[in-house]
Amino acid sequence: MEVTMAKPILLVDDDPQMRDALKEAIQRLGHGTVVAENGQDALTKLGNTPFAMVVTDMQMPKMDGLSFLKELRKRVGKLPVLVITGFGTVENAVEVMKEGATDYLMKPFSFDKLTRKVHSIMEGLTGSREIVSTNARMIRILQIASEISTSDTTVLIYGESGTGKELIARHIHRHSNRKDKPFVAVNCAAIPDNLMESELFGHEKGSFTGATDRKIGKFELANDGTILLDEIGEMSMGLQAKLLRVLQEKEIDRVGGRHTIPINIRVLATTNRDLYKESTEGNFREDLYYRLSVFPIHVPPLRERADDIIPLSEHFIKKFSALLNKELKGLTKESAEFLEAKQWRGNIRELENVIHRAVLLSKGEFITIDDFMCDTDTPIVAVDNSAKGIKEMEKDLILKTLKDVNGNKTKAAKILGVSVRTIRNKLNEYGKFFPDP
Repeated sequence: MEVTMAKPILLVDDDPQMRDALKEAIQRLGHGTVVAENGQDALTKLGNTPFAMVVTDMQMPKMDGLSFLKELRKRVGKLPVLVITGFGTVENAVEVMKEGATDYLMKPFSFDKLTRKVHSIMEGLTGSREIVSTNARMIRILQIASEISTSDTTVLIYGESGTGKELIARHIHRHSNRKDKPFVAVNCAAIPDNLMESELFGHEKGSFTGATDRKIGKFELANDGTILLDEIGEMSMGLQAKLLRVLQEKEIDRVGGRHTIPINIRVLATTNRDLYKESTEGNFREDLYYRLSVFPIHVPPLRERADDIIPLSEHFIKKFSALLNKELKGLTKESAEFLEAKQWRGNIRELENVIHRAVLLSKGEFITIDDFMCDTDTPIVAVDNSAKGIKEMEKDLILKTLKDVNGNKTKAAKILGVSVRTIRNKLNEYGKFFPDP
């Protein structure tokens, strides 16, 4: 099912203040919203309007969130659902994931965390998680991934950052016997060491300072499904030993727990490091390396699959044209040649950002070489054959984007594919001031 950001997000909550807060936070991301007071109201609205995703509370009168989720699955199928719950029980979290929730959010939560989850889900829907390739080597990798997907073999997917390792992992899950069960991704590089054990295996109430409730871990959430340990090379040695035991014994211990919990799970891992070398040098457990790399898959960098540059570019043009309400037909000959000549050290992620900015800049039916610019002081295009210089075009783009998002620097940074600091530095350079909304 192909979904675009033009479709609104359905917000379901019986608390008027929470509905208003959710609506404001999500609209700041640029999405339209429709609100419903309870599950029954939401089901009525689902029959009248196509939605991109649903955000629903668990505890509501007339029809609670779990009953609503079960009925929604019967009527709509694969529509993504983010469940909000304030009770923090293992039973609630596990049950909503088993009933097909895409993710869940525990109260109390920051709206920054809410918008990150919504943004992540919507990014997947706009096609950023599709695999696009005409390269013979990549096609063979996908064939192999499909062939091994029906087993429970542990797979280690390695390659440079931005090559699409997570996409391969999701491809394996989608073609597996567990495809209707949870897929839970854990970014091992983004979680502090002191929180990682609790994040993976959960904890009991009172097990440490600040543990005011029982917490469900990612392994339990993924039970009967697939867990992806993204950038596994960043995991500390101490936690590697605990992970090895989990993989061997197929059971986990919550922090502060008295009993082990059996798990039935498929484990996939990704890394941008040479884990074999790391293990021989003592930086990664050798026994864990061999446990993870039962079936290794190497994803080649974009510079080694240059025949994918134009198909990927056309895919991203289509994606961002839909997102930005434009009707672009593709690339000019010169702009295509320019893209093919680049080394793409940031791989597909870099190409996607470049195309995103080019679609923003484009004025005609095709992306021209003048539409390419970057987020630093060095332009992507090193020539200035336009009446307006690259620097001036960059300034116009940044100021126009800020104006379009009512001065929201965080949102402008996401649209432009740059950091908030870059936006602020550029504004200082221009002598312009945009107050935070």
